[in-house]
Amino acid sequence: MTSSTNTFFLLMANGSIESAELPEYNEIFIKYFFVHGQDWDKIAGLEEGSTQIGHKSIDQRQTIAFNFPLDITFKSTCPFGWPQLVVSCYGQDVFGNDVIRGYGVTHLPMSPGRHKLRIPLFVPESTSKMQKFFAWIQGRRPEYIDPRVLAHGEGREVTRVRSQGFLNLNFNIVTKDMRKLGYVTTTGESSSANISNQMTEINNTTLANLTQTLGFNPEQSYVGQTPRF
Repeated sequence: MTSSTNTFFLLMANGSIESAELPEYNEIFIKYFFVHGQDWDKIAGLEEGSTQIGHKSIDQRQTIAFNFPLDITFKSTCPFGWPQLVVSCYGQDVFGNDVIRGYGVTHLPMSPGRHKLRIPLFVPESTSKMQKFFAWIQGRRPEYIDPRVLAHGEGREVTRVRSQGFLNLNFNIVTKDMRKLGYVTTTGESSSANISNQMTEINNTTLANLTQTLGFNPEQSYVGQTPRF
């Protein structure tokens, strides 16, 4: 009797597109795409979709709430090509045309647990003021033919863009059988604890070096005493 072992691992992500921070605009909707490498396969959920139209809040934050659910599951044999989420925010101009208000891209979190992400948005810029004027008149602003190109590095350096707002996301990440294939991931809490322990060790080492060099402990109180060097 032979025991079968999995040759792939699973990545399950569910969460939501919470809100957008675009104070200059109102009535925004978002198109999203999941982009991944060739070794990855989607086994559940939707790889692309569109949200409802969101309206700007009337408080000081002026955020546009969506709370649009995201749920997708992948399988793969290799972490290369880890899935990315590409978003395109659209709104209407004064002529009623749908124009781009912001692009954004981020990798899905690699560690299991709950994650909150705040990704910057940007829009392409015209190469000259004349082109910018004609684009405004015609209602055809610079935009990508296929936003999925944002998940790749080729040609990104020749594109002129400017920052424009932020998008807030949250994800719950679950992985399965990654350790069996030799891949080790840690939760966000474990990572924070490791960083805290490392900083404590560094501080203790620095304090010990100062004590040895100065001849006294800087943390102790020497009121009314003159330290000897």
